[in-house]
Amino acid sequence: QAQLVESGGGLVQPGGSLTLTCAASGSVVGIGAAAWYRQVPGHQRESVASRHRDDSTDYADFVKGRFTISTDNAMKLVYLHMNNLKPEDTAVYYCNVALWLVAADDYRDYWGQGIQVTVSS
Repeated sequence: QAQLVESGGGLVQPGGSLTLTCAASGSVVGIGAAAWYRQVPGHQRESVASRHRDDSTDYADFVKGRFTISTDNAMKLVYLHMNNLKPEDTAVYYCNVALWLVAADDYRDYWGQGIQVTVSS
């Protein structure tokens, strides 16, 4: 009924920038809370940035001042703008978005498939 697809990942040099995009498709009426997570092999998935339904945001300490989460509700897109990237930001990034589907009576939680970001010279 719905899915999330991430794009915009890839290889970037230290100090560079990338913008990840998470696109919701299917029978989606609207998006609610949204978040980005990341995972390195052998480690637990960790929260990077969150945007709540009241438009407030939270960021992990290790990305504060460098990453920004934003949403385009009309286009059903969620972004993660990443600046001043560091090698330790290398990970698979996942979007997690609450979607309101046609004929639904509440938001439902969805995950993207993940996208690789590699920061290396």
